Amino acid sequence: MTAFERIFTPTNIIFMLKGAGYSLLIAICALIGGSVLGLLAAMGKMSKRKIPRTIANVYVEVIRGTPMMLQILLLYLGGPVITKALFHFVYTPNPVLIGTIAVGINSGAYTTELFRSAIQSVDKGQWEAAQTIGLSRIQTLKEIILPQAFKRILPPYINEFIVLIKDSSLLASIGAVELLHSADVLGAKYYNYLLPLLFATVAYLIMTLNISHLARKLERRLAESD
Repeated sequence: MTAFERIFTPTNIIFMLKGAGYSLLIAICALIGGSVLGLLAAMGKMSKRKIPRTIANVYVEVIRGTPMMLQILLLYLGGPVITKALFHFVYTPNPVLIGTIAVGINSGAYTTELFRSAIQSVDKGQWEAAQTIGLSRIQTLKEIILPQAFKRILPPYINEFIVLIKDSSLLASIGAVELLHSADVLGAKYYNYLLPLLFATVAYLIMTLNISHLARKLERRLAESD
């Protein structure tokens, strides 16, 4: 039996595909969480009040100025230490959950600038027109500004999603069961890392290339609706 036949059994292929599914799920959840943080931080940076503006600026600078791997390790290893010191109990962190939170926090710092630049690019006259018809700032943002801003940030936003799919591989360092970790497990089991890593490479390419293709189709459709 060849190495290919020993490694790529139906059970092992399903195991790897589950890892790919986790990578995709982690990226989706991180993008959603990062988008919420990014929008809040963008509003904070545009605020006329000093406190929210300062908090948003510190968040963006600290997260963008430190490696994502460091942020993942701090949350995963530092969380139990902090809870023990403050609340006198120790918890066992879930690698997937903690990793997703860490990646989402990191993504939020990058999407902050996407949202801020897109919102500020919308004509200020539309804000004034919305106020004259009685819309609140939140209503204006939701109904008028964000739909226009979304069209403008779609290409870099999709690119951020692709980056998150690839960055989910960093969670293998804390034992999260995602695609790269699955490849590592099979590599250790069969003393052959090359074939599982090649499978992971193909799986990442399939995910990212398909998302890029769908994004281009969506861009064209949005352009036609203008």
